[in-house]
Amino acid sequence: MSTREEKLKAFGRLLDVMDELREKCPWDAKQTNESLRPNTIEECFELCDALIKDDNQEICKELGDVLLHIVFYARIGSEKGEFDIADVCNRLCDKLIFRHPHVYGDQVALSAAEVCKNWEKLKQREKDGNKTVLSGVPDALPSLIKAYRIQDKARNVGFDWEDRKDVWNKVHEEVDELKAELESGDKERSTREFGDFLFSLINASRLYHINPDNALEYTNRKFIRRFGYVEQKAKEQGRELKDMTLAEMDVLWDEAKKRES
Repeated sequence: MSTREEKLKAFGRLLDVMDELREKCPWDAKQTNESLRPNTIEECFELCDALIKDDNQEICKELGDVLLHIVFYARIGSEKGEFDIADVCNRLCDKLIFRHPHVYGDQVALSAAEVCKNWEKLKQREKDGNKTVLSGVPDALPSLIKAYRIQDKARNVGFDWEDRKDVWNKVHEEVDELKAELESGDKERSTREFGDFLFSLINASRLYHINPDNALEYTNRKFIRRFGYVEQKAKEQGRELKDMTLAEMDVLWDEAKKRES
């Protein structure tokens, strides 16, 4: 692995390349925070895709793409006279030191749970910290991830189930309420109850230390893989899926499942 000096040299090289691109490349020179934002979102999702595949070569590549955006925004900030990459790094270091008094101070934290609980308290004590417990959850987060983060932040201040098994009573309660509204035919109320049901399921996943977004993505990929097998087998038989019965497709689906077992 690289030495500290090699890492610093590599980061300095990246900053030099960014400066040169910003000055000499027409595309790079015209970019703004607003124009880069969609690309940044895409790069973050590509990194997440590599992470869930556990592909280290792709993770390394995508981390580089995300890092490029970080130094790009910092360069734009320096051109405006607002901040530069040193400000970004120093502000981050100051925040990390402040939020880890069990490492840099005399506070004791014996578990990750204690660290998380202290973290939320410290965030609210910061000069520019969150004014409320949930204000630090970005509005733009995808709803599934946002629900998980909301529940996790509430947990950090003690608002949580005392026994995680009790959450299943809430899940059953919500699904019963959902069924009742679906039977009534009220679309608006059914939508709200479906949201409550999903929220309770996400709560259950959190209590059992399962990331719901990862779990759903694994299932998405499994479905795509199995459905692709069904399509391929149908094609080999000279048939199209729309002309097959559900029972015929189920036979191929079961074959796909057996191949993975």
